[in-house]
Amino acid sequence: MSVVGWISVVSLAVWCWLLLGQGFFWRTDQRLPERAQGVPVQERWPSVAIVVPARDEADMLPLSLPTLLAQAYPGEAAVFLVDDNSTDGTGDLARSLAVSEGGLPLSVATPGEPERGWTGKLWAVRHGVALARAQDPEYLLLTDADIAHEPDSLRRLVESARGGGYDMVSQMARLRVESAWEKLVVPAFVYFFSQLYPFRWVNNAGLRTAAAAGGCVLLRTEAAERAGIPDSIRQAVIDDVSLARAVQRSGGRIWLGLADRVDSVRPYPRLSHLWRMVSRSAYAQLRHNPLVLAGTVVGLALIYLVPPATAFAGLAGAGAAAGWAGLAAWAVMTGTYVPMLRYYRQPLWTAPLLPFTALLYLLMTVDSAVQHYRGRGAAWKGRTYARPEAEAAPERR
Repeated sequence: MSVVGWISVVSLAVWCWLLLGQGFFWRTDQRLPERAQGVPVQERWPSVAIVVPARDEADMLPLSLPTLLAQAYPGEAAVFLVDDNSTDGTGDLARSLAVSEGGLPLSVATPGEPERGWTGKLWAVRHGVALARAQDPEYLLLTDADIAHEPDSLRRLVESARGGGYDMVSQMARLRVESAWEKLVVPAFVYFFSQLYPFRWVNNAGLRTAAAAGGCVLLRTEAAERAGIPDSIRQAVIDDVSLARAVQRSGGRIWLGLADRVDSVRPYPRLSHLWRMVSRSAYAQLRHNPLVLAGTVVGLALIYLVPPATAFAGLAGAGAAAGWAGLAAWAVMTGTYVPMLRYYRQPLWTAPLLPFTALLYLLMTVDSAVQHYRGRGAAWKGRTYARPEAEAAPERR
C-alpha cells in the first residue's frame, strides 16, 4: 500500500477512536434537566448575585441586560454590572435601562484600570464579586454583557446546582448564527471545544477534565472562596477553563452543558470578526508553546484535511485503499458533526464542509502564534495581554 494509503488509514483509525473513545463528544445531550431530579419544593431559595463585567458594551446591553433584570427568580437576587473603563457610555446606559425596565436591583461600578498581572475581565469580576459579597449571597452568577437569558434561566441554574450537588454549573450559550460566516464557523467552534473538553468527562466527578463556558457560570460563593476566585486565575486569558480547573482542584464538583435558554447576542457578521475572536486566545490555549503548536497543526491536518484529500487522491489514481479509507474517515467526521448542526438548526448538507472550516481554524491558530510573537497576542478591546508569568499545568484525564 502506498504512503498516501497508510496516511489515509491512520486518519480513519483516529476517527474511529474519536467516535467511541473521546467521551462521545459529538453528542449534544448534556443539557440542564427540565426539573432537577430529587429536588423538593424549596421553601427558601438561596440568594444570588449576578456579576456582569462590561467594557464598551453599549450596543449589546439593550439586548442582554433587560433579560437579567427580568429574571423570575423566587429568592433574593441582584445585578452588579462592572463598567470596565468603557468609552461608549456603558455604565450610564445600564443605569437608564434599570430605570426603564425595572425588575431586579442593579448596581453599577467602575474599578479603574486593572492592576499589573490582571486581565481586564477578571479585574472587573474581582470588583463585582467584592461588591456582591457585601450582601453575602449564596451563589454568584458570572455572565457576560452579550448574553441574554430567558426569564427562568437563573431559577433553573440554581435548581440544577442544588439538585445535583454541584459547586459550579455552566452553560455554553447558543451563539448567533445569522450571517453566512457565522453559519459556517460558529457550530464548528462549539464542536471543536467539546472535542477538546468532552462534556461527559467534565461532568464525571471521577475524571479530571475541567472546563466551563464563561458566558454563563453559576458558582457557589463558598466554592469561589475556597478556590480563591478570581485572584487565583487573575492572569488567565482563557478564564472559563481556568475557573473550572481552580474549582475542581479545590474539591468542587462542576457541570458543563449546552444551553437551550441562554443565548449570545453578539454578532460576528464577517470572517474577520470571527477570526479575531478565535485567534486572540488560540495560542494561549496551546500554552504559548511552539512544539504544541506544531503538533496541533499536524493533528488538525491528519484529522480534518487528510480524509477529503486522500478521498480525492484515490479517485485521481493514488490507490483504492487511500480513496476508500479517506472517504470512510470523511463520512465518520461528517456524521459526528450532524448533531451540532441540528442543535444550531443548520442544514445538514453543510456537514461535509467541516474540513474547510477546520482549515480556517488551523490558519487562525497559526495567526494567533504569529500575532503573539509580534507582541499583539491576546488583544481584546484595546488591551493586549502578554504571556502569563506562571501558568498552572493543564489538567489531564
